[in-house]
Amino acid sequence: MNIVYVLIIFILGFIIPYRIKPKLSRKDQRILNILWLYHIFTSIAYYSYIRINGGDSLSYWIFAKRMTYSDFLNNIFGAKAIGANFMAAINYIPAHLMGMNFFANTLLYGLLGFIAFTFLYRICIQAIPYNSKFYKFRLFPLLLFLPNLHFWSSGLGKDTISFLCILMVAYGFMRISKRFLLIIFGLLLSFGIRPHITFMLIASFGFAYLINGKMSLPQRIGLFILMFTAAILILPFVLNFVNMDSLSVADLGQFSNKQAGNLSVAGSGLDLSSYPYPLKVLTFLYRPFFFDINGIPAVVASFENLLLLLLSIRVIRNRFFATFKAAPLIIQGLFLFFIMGALVFSMSMSNLGIILRERNMFLPGLILFILWSFSSVNGRRKIFK
Repeated sequence: MNIVYVLIIFILGFIIPYRIKPKLSRKDQRILNILWLYHIFTSIAYYSYIRINGGDSLSYWIFAKRMTYSDFLNNIFGAKAIGANFMAAINYIPAHLMGMNFFANTLLYGLLGFIAFTFLYRICIQAIPYNSKFYKFRLFPLLLFLPNLHFWSSGLGKDTISFLCILMVAYGFMRISKRFLLIIFGLLLSFGIRPHITFMLIASFGFAYLINGKMSLPQRIGLFILMFTAAILILPFVLNFVNMDSLSVADLGQFSNKQAGNLSVAGSGLDLSSYPYPLKVLTFLYRPFFFDINGIPAVVASFENLLLLLLSIRVIRNRFFATFKAAPLIIQGLFLFFIMGALVFSMSMSNLGIILRERNMFLPGLILFILWSFSSVNGRRKIFK
């Protein structure tokens, strides 16, 4: 039966991009097909990595396999239906009722991650007017093929679901009236997995609505108040999730130090306690680098980070603030989400592997802003060809 599941998942990866409206050109369809093949093979690599090294993914699947129906209801609707419990409950249907083995279940998550890439691809072709070059290479769709971007969105776990939710919500914000249910579903699913990410997502887009100059002032204020209210309502759940009493400086410092200590125990741990805060942010954004290499994954990540660093430097030099101000709301919102993620997560990250994994859900904001910045420099509004 698992062979049938694998075949169905493989076929769905070619069908889904065609079913999302508006229709794509044949060139875009071909690129997405290539992207799907690349992503599904990355998902297989992720499965192999977890089988050899272990990880949370296997724990979620085993927990779901052993879960009773009453456990499922408690973990998805009960008082503790959040975080790991909610994550395990999501897998109850494929792993327990459908009888998927770990490999098939991993590929199912690979499909979910690819759906997120489909949303990201559509945002790119709709929001970026000109496909620019960096040296001799077209940035789009090159930046959508970063290996780590796919690796951490292709396996069974919170990272893939969070990645999907973020891009689902972002795509929904491009046409709120027609995609309102998509936004609500993405936010609710994100809240069940990582409520702090939901809070940051709402806050980022709320602020983007306030500063966006392409809407009337009453519209901006109204949408900001709506998003701000939603963020305030979920804040108590976020504080409870991270075991904090308040957002005071003392509590934030204590929480950051505790998290950094917990995450530094692995072989790729870093002692960031003596780092100034700006250096912690840079570490979160652009490491591991070549002086951190301890294996093939670190080599790949170093080349990725070098590319992102060079592109970021060019973006900063390209009239950064004017470019941001002129950007569409969707790009402003995701880039603010990226900045917020870097500022918050850099305080508690002290393990290079965890840094790569956690940063992944914020990277679409950086990628889109890089594409927008390079596009704006060209000065002419063109469509992708």
